[in-house]
Amino acid sequence: MNSVTPPVNPRRSGDGRRGRWDGHREQRRAELTNAAIEAIRTHGPDVGMEAIAAHAGVSKPVLYRYFADKSELWLAVGQAAGAMVLEDMIPAISAVREERDIVAAAIDIYLARIESDLNLYRFVVHQPDIARRRDVVADVMDTVASGLARIFGDRLRARGLDSGAALPWAYGVVGYVQSVGDWWLRQQQPISREALGDYLTTFLWGGIAGMRRAADVPGGLAATEGWARDL
Repeated sequence: MNSVTPPVNPRRSGDGRRGRWDGHREQRRAELTNAAIEAIRTHGPDVGMEAIAAHAGVSKPVLYRYFADKSELWLAVGQAAGAMVLEDMIPAISAVREERDIVAAAIDIYLARIESDLNLYRFVVHQPDIARRRDVVADVMDTVASGLARIFGDRLRARGLDSGAALPWAYGVVGYVQSVGDWWLRQQQPISREALGDYLTTFLWGGIAGMRRAADVPGGLAATEGWARDL
């Protein structure tokens, strides 16, 4: 008996081609994003699309085929830069167990990354001519703060305290370190990274360590007016 070839489902065939194209497009965008990062590192944070295209070995029309404008490229670069910070931070935090060491490690990784990649940091954070349809800096802060909030929440619950403070505390820590780190770079690093990291850790740890003192106060955090003055 002759075998019969089943009919081709045009919708399924089209979906397969569409999936392969989407995969190719995402891969190409990632390659161009990496090329843009190298161009920024080489030419500085004010590099233009023409120089980025040349660095990537493509024409400007090809670059615009994957990124509608510089704002879209900025978003892709910012997301990649945030991923770099997290890739460095997660194993560093996982390697320590003491609470204070976790804070110190997170701070040092962040400061080390922005210090060593200054052009990239300035491209992502200080771009006045970018139409920010989405704030990539806030996206990164959300991710890091969520991770810290889990740590703080675990510590609060372990001491029988309300974990509702974990998220605002985490955002406070991330915002504080980002703000001070930005000042540090704008002032051309007036003190060493190690000294700044120690200052920040000491200041922030005073607040975090208050969880322990609050656990010994009747009524918990709501009854600790003196605790706040003692930090």
